[in-house]
Amino acid sequence: MMLVDSHCHLDAPAFDGDREAVLARARAAGVLRQVVPAVARAAWPTLRAVCASGAGLYPAYGLHPLFLAEHRPEDLDALADWIVRERPVAVGECGLDHFVDGLDRAAQARYFEGQLRLAHAHDLPVIVHARRAVDAVIATLRRFDGLRGVVHSFAGSPEQARQLWQHGFLIGLGGPVTYDRARRLHRLVAGMPIEQLLLETDAPDQPDSGHRGQRNEPARLVRVLDAVARLRGESAATVAARTSDNAARLFGLPPP
Repeated sequence: MMLVDSHCHLDAPAFDGDREAVLARARAAGVLRQVVPAVARAAWPTLRAVCASGAGLYPAYGLHPLFLAEHRPEDLDALADWIVRERPVAVGECGLDHFVDGLDRAAQARYFEGQLRLAHAHDLPVIVHARRAVDAVIATLRRFDGLRGVVHSFAGSPEQARQLWQHGFLIGLGGPVTYDRARRLHRLVAGMPIEQLLLETDAPDQPDSGHRGQRNEPARLVRVLDAVARLRGESAATVAARTSDNAARLFGLPPP
C-alpha cells in the first residue's frame, strides 16, 4: 500500500535534528511520496535542498499568509523566477487567513491573487490555506478560470466543498478528522466524492488524536487513512489507492 502525504512541511526546523529518521519511519509506513509546500521566500533554498536529499519529495514554492510580515512585493517576481528555474509541482502554500488577528486582509489578498496569476500562467496547481476564509477563497478563485488545486486542512461545509469541486479543487484532510468531536467533518468525509479527497499530515502541525500536543510527522498519515476509511465504510487499501491517484494527477507525480 502506497500513500501520498499531500501536505507536509518536512523542511521545518522541527525536523532538523532527525529528518532522516522521520523519512525512514514514513517510508516504513508506506508514505512514499510527500509534497512539501513553502511558507516564505527565505525558506525556499532549504526546502529545495531537503527535497533534493531523497526520493519521493516534491517541492512547492509560495508565500503563506501567516508569514505576511516576511513578504515583500518583489517576492512575487522572485517566485516567478523560481517557478521557471525549479519546476515545482505546485504554487503554495498560499491563501487567506481570517482567523489570526492583525493580519492585513488586503495585503493577504494581493499576495494570494499574485500567486494565483503565476499558477495560471505556468499551468500549475495551487496549494491553498483557507482558515475561516473559505468563502473569500472561493470568491477569489471564481476570478481565475481554469485553475486547479487543493484547499488543505479543509474545515468548511459540504456546500463549500461542492463549490470548490466545481472549480477544480480538491480538499485535503489530516489529523483533525481523527478527533471524535469533529462531527461535521466526519459527515463531510462520509458523503464526499472520493475523487475530491487528498490525505495530508501538515506535519509538524495538526497531530492526530492519539498524539495530541506532540510533533506530527508523515508516518502518522496512516492514522488519517484509517479514520477516513472507517467513516466512508471502505477499506484502507481502497482509500489509499484512490487518494494517491488523486494526488498523482493533481501534482503530476511520476509513477512510484
